[in-house]
Amino acid sequence: MATETTDQERPSLSFLGKGEKSSGEIDPERQPLAEGNRQAKSYSLLAAVVPFLFPAFGGVLYGYDIGATSGATISLESSTLSGTTWYNLSSVEVGLVFLTEGRRRELILSSLLYLVGALITVLAPDFLVLVIGRFVFGIGIGLAMHAAPMYIAETAPTQIRGQLISLKEFFIVIGMLLGYGIGSLEIDILAGWRYMYGTSIPLSLIMGIGMWWLPSSPRWLLLRAIQGKGNMQDLRENAILCLCRLRGSSIGDSAPEQVDEILTELSYGEPEKEATLGEIFQGKCLKALIIGAGLVLFQQITGQPSVLYYAATILQSAGFSAASDATRVSVLLGVLKLITTGVAVFAVDRIGRRPLLLVGVSGIVISLFLLASYYLFLDDAPAVAVVGLLLYVGCYQLSFGPIGWLMISEIFPLRVRGRGLSVAVLVNFASNALVTFAFSPLKSLVGTGFVFVIFGVIAIFSLVFIFFIIPETKGLSLEEIEAKIL
Repeated sequence: MATETTDQERPSLSFLGKGEKSSGEIDPERQPLAEGNRQAKSYSLLAAVVPFLFPAFGGVLYGYDIGATSGATISLESSTLSGTTWYNLSSVEVGLVFLTEGRRRELILSSLLYLVGALITVLAPDFLVLVIGRFVFGIGIGLAMHAAPMYIAETAPTQIRGQLISLKEFFIVIGMLLGYGIGSLEIDILAGWRYMYGTSIPLSLIMGIGMWWLPSSPRWLLLRAIQGKGNMQDLRENAILCLCRLRGSSIGDSAPEQVDEILTELSYGEPEKEATLGEIFQGKCLKALIIGAGLVLFQQITGQPSVLYYAATILQSAGFSAASDATRVSVLLGVLKLITTGVAVFAVDRIGRRPLLLVGVSGIVISLFLLASYYLFLDDAPAVAVVGLLLYVGCYQLSFGPIGWLMISEIFPLRVRGRGLSVAVLVNFASNALVTFAFSPLKSLVGTGFVFVIFGVIAIFSLVFIFFIIPETKGLSLEEIEAKIL
């Protein structure tokens, strides 16, 4: 809880340079300090990557849940394989099973929720308990997807920030591939869906232990200091220690200087005031919200949840009739996602965010209309559906997949980053839930082909949004993004 401070108690900002402002608007003549550009070699790659790994385990669990659910749904609905008496699920109940897919301490809490949710799901005696378990697991996903990109963005060196945050998407894909693989191995086992969901238990334990060991975000500590939520000197020293752990021995004696530079940057724009939710909808924060929330909204409403969650079902309708055939082809989808995500990881800090988005989403448009054509006109050519599905997966992983989470983690000013990301993640998961839940009933109402037509039209609108609204943030520090773009 924040404590009241008098003017005498308020942290000193004497480290500000001559002529600089401690509050109000950013001086237009002032150039951002660009820590990453000046300290280009002041970090150890190994030290910078290790703190990324454990937050990324939240992505592994998220991806695993998507991949495992693809096979678990087939197992759960099978009269011979489900091992339950309540296997005959309606389209709405299937939607509910999917629907519940939903800085450091938050990640620790998310790992605990992953663990509890998985245990409840695995041991569920009936459908209601199953949904409760999926709901708890989904809350864990929501917390991890909120905190992980924020923690990675604030602790990663500027030069590789885009690669590391995009690499989190790579870990999501690894999780999906693991889920598809486990699903293909256990699809023919009685009550195999319980084993599929149970595999996430040891992964959640690894994530929780790892996050307990990691340091706090130095930027977050310094913001607390400026806002009077602790002793300035103690928090500054703590931030120096955390930065040394995050950068490794290569940082040498420059940690105090870098911390003071971050403090100088944070002193602009009335940082001592607690950010309010209403502030997110004003000025440059609103611009950041439109960019971030708009991107993750289009990421979902162009059909991503439906195409991924129902991959096995789509493949079954395309000619892979056996449950084991469909789940094994899903493994190939995971491999494709892994390869294309790897391309995006290496390209995002070289080519940039906008080119990858424009090329990838153009491919998504084509793939969605291919899928629609198969279901509407070409039902005797299952290869069209498979090509459309593969094209969608590859293009999504070049664009929306990694870049959506990257942009929302770097576009919000630090003082409102937590609240801004909360709104963006809420938009992401609400739209994900809407599309996921609505797909099965909507498919029954208007047919799968018309559903993909709708997704294709939305994808065209998303291209227009990207072209006119999304900025390029390649090579900019978080402070430069706020000063130059917002």
